[in-house]
Amino acid sequence: METEILATASEIDFSIYALFWRATLTVKIVMLILVVASFWSWAIIVQKFINYRTASKEGEMFEEAFWSGQPLEQIYDRVGQKPKSAIEKIFSAGMSEWKRSHRSDGALMAGGQARIDRAMNVAIGRESDDLMGGLTFLATVGSISPFVGLFGTVWGIKHAFEEIAKQQSTNLAVVAPGIAEALLATALGLLAAIPAVIFYNKLSGDAEKLIAEHETFADEFSMILSRQLDRES
Repeated sequence: METEILATASEIDFSIYALFWRATLTVKIVMLILVVASFWSWAIIVQKFINYRTASKEGEMFEEAFWSGQPLEQIYDRVGQKPKSAIEKIFSAGMSEWKRSHRSDGALMAGGQARIDRAMNVAIGRESDDLMGGLTFLATVGSISPFVGLFGTVWGIKHAFEEIAKQQSTNLAVVAPGIAEALLATALGLLAAIPAVIFYNKLSGDAEKLIAEHETFADEFSMILSRQLDRES
């Protein structure tokens, strides 16, 4: 009898594809949600790596030109009214407000330095939002995916016990498929959560580093403009 049960169990298809199609509708929905969340997380991860690397290179190139001794007006004319990189947008915001802080006769308006600082802070805030965008989704996936997978597992085990009750049998051929389907949900939950948590921590650190670089540049640029305004006042 035991030999027959083992022979029957060995004939059951335990591939991921087969486990998915044998699962109940609820467990299938859970699995699909986790698979979509995983793919979406990886898309965000890849895009953020590309964006951060591009932002870092563009920042280095602009700062090299900025500290090369070129006149600020010349750099501003080259950047134009449509700056591309984050650091260029911060520079453009400061220079635009600096120009607007002068009257038509060339005299400086009161409160010019404060307006310049606010303009650059607004630009930094916008770029910070862009850098941090998507990371909340990674944090969410990393925190809730194991629980979503666990829900699928609990539901699958419930269904397995129902099958045992219906067939009034606890042999391996009856129990094994249901348990395997249930555990697949937990595995998918961990598969979605682990990379999301790892890369959330990595990308958060990279974003904070870029934001700190932008703030440092804005402070240095503000001091340069402050000295210029003091000479003109």
